[in-house]
Amino acid sequence: MTLIDEHTAGRIAELFEALSDPTRVRIIAALAGGELNVRAIAEAIGLSESAISHQLRGLRHRHIVQGRKVGRQVYYSLEDDHIADLYTRGLDHVRHG
Repeated sequence: MTLIDEHTAGRIAELFEALSDPTRVRIIAALAGGELNVRAIAEAIGLSESAISHQLRGLRHRHIVQGRKVGRQVYYSLEDDHIADLYTRGLDHVRHG
């Protein structure tokens, strides 16, 4: 058995805490399909742009999503393939059960 230090355990807990909200999971699901701006995410999920922006701030802070600015628009994507993998594995687990 491999033990991890308290700091690492805390960071993993923060990651799973971020994934514990259905709205954030839906944002991740939308971004799993590719890069989108706030308006496209809001339309896909059916929430206001303000609500999406609020959630994206927290996801960026936790290094789950990243933004790329093009002119006045910001396009969001998943930070890395690990996030997409966590989402896909979670979805497979839920659908399997």
